[in-house]
Amino acid sequence: MRPQAPPSRAPAFGITEDNAELLWPPESGAAAGGQAFADARERLAALHPRYIRLLVDWAALQPDGGRPPALDRSVGGCARSVGPCGAYAGIREELRAIAAQQRAARAQGRAGYEVVLDVFGTPAWAARAPEGCELADTQPFSRPINDAGIAGYRALIRSLLALGAREGVALPWWAPWNEPNDRVFVSPQHASCAGDGPSPAAAVYAQLARAMAGELNADGGAHHLLLGELNAFASDAPQRTSIASFVAALPASVLCLGAVWSIHAYAARDQAAPELDPVASLEAALDRRGACGRGAAIWVTEAGAGAPHPGRPRPPGQEDERAGCLALAAQLDRWAADPRVQAVFQYSFREDPAFPVGLIGADLAHVYPAYRLWLGYARASAEGAEPPARGSLCA
Repeated sequence: MRPQAPPSRAPAFGITEDNAELLWPPESGAAAGGQAFADARERLAALHPRYIRLLVDWAALQPDGGRPPALDRSVGGCARSVGPCGAYAGIREELRAIAAQQRAARAQGRAGYEVVLDVFGTPAWAARAPEGCELADTQPFSRPINDAGIAGYRALIRSLLALGAREGVALPWWAPWNEPNDRVFVSPQHASCAGDGPSPAAAVYAQLARAMAGELNADGGAHHLLLGELNAFASDAPQRTSIASFVAALPASVLCLGAVWSIHAYAARDQAAPELDPVASLEAALDRRGACGRGAAIWVTEAGAGAPHPGRPRPPGQEDERAGCLALAAQLDRWAADPRVQAVFQYSFREDPAFPVGLIGADLAHVYPAYRLWLGYARASAEGAEPPARGSLCA
C-alpha cells in the first residue's frame, strides 16, 4: 500500500525522541523527572508531530541471544550523562506514552504520533567475524549479521509487533537499518581499502530489508518499509558509501519493497555546506533505477541545526544559534517546494550531547531558535496552510 500524501502544502512534521517521560501528554500528571520534564512535555506536545521516530538499539536490547529482547528494560532517562533524568520502562513505556498522545489527538479531531521504528546495532552474538576494510576499533555493533543473527532479527521484529498489539499502538513504519552506508552501522563498507567496487553494505542491507518485509507481510495489517535511512555522503571512501553508489548497488527487487525512501540531511553551513542538497542526490540516484525508484517519495528523517558542521560542539552565543536556524529554514523552503518530499523530521527534541542539534538543551532549560522555527512549520503542516516565512521565526 502506498502512503497517502499529507494534506498540507508543507511536508508532514516528524521528530525523533525516545524518552518516554517527554512523550506523555502534558495532562498525564507529574513527570518522573520533575518540573523540567513537565515543561518540556508542554513544548513537545505543542509541536503536534505527525510522526514519532523511535530508535531501536538491538545490541542494547538483546545482549544475550538466549534471552528475548528486553523491550521494557529500565532506562535512566538522562541525556547521555546529563540530567535531569526521568527513568522509564524502555520501548514499552514509549509506546504507552504514544498511545496516550494518540487518544488525546483523536479527541481533538486530529491525527498524529504515527510510529516510525528504526533498527540498528548488531549484538555481539549475532555479528559476523571481521572482514574487508575495517578500522581497528570496529566493534560487533557495526558488523553484518550472521545466520543466527538473521533469525534473531526476525524475532525482534515479531516481538515489537506483539508489543504494539498489546499496547494498542499501530506500528505502520519500519526502517530495516539505520545509516547502512556508514561504517558506524555497517562495517565494512568496502572489501578493499581502495574504496572502489560495489559496496558489500548494500548486500547486507538487502538481506535485512527482505527479512523485515517478510515478517511484516506475515503479520498482515498496514505496515510500510521505509527504505534508506542513508547518511548524506556525496562521495565514496574506504569507510563510507555515497548515496549514488549505495542505491546503484541494491537489487531491483529491494527497491520495490517500499514506496518511501529516507535520507539524513542536516543544516550544514559555511565551509561545511554541501555542493548539492542530499535530497536531490537521492532523487537522482533513485530516478536512475527504474519505475520503483522514480515513483518513490522522500522523507528527510533526520534534520536539524547546530554547529556549522552539524554534530560537532556548538559555538557559544545567540548569533550562531540564529545562523543555524536560518540555514535550517533555507532547507525547509527548498523541501517544501519539492512535491516529492512528503515529511521532514527533526533530530532530536532534547539535545543529544554526542550530536548537538536538538531543539531544547540537554538540561531541558535552554530553548534554541530552531524550536520556534519548527513550531511555525508544524502548525502550518497540521493546518494545511502555506508554510510561514520561516526566516522570521529564527529571531
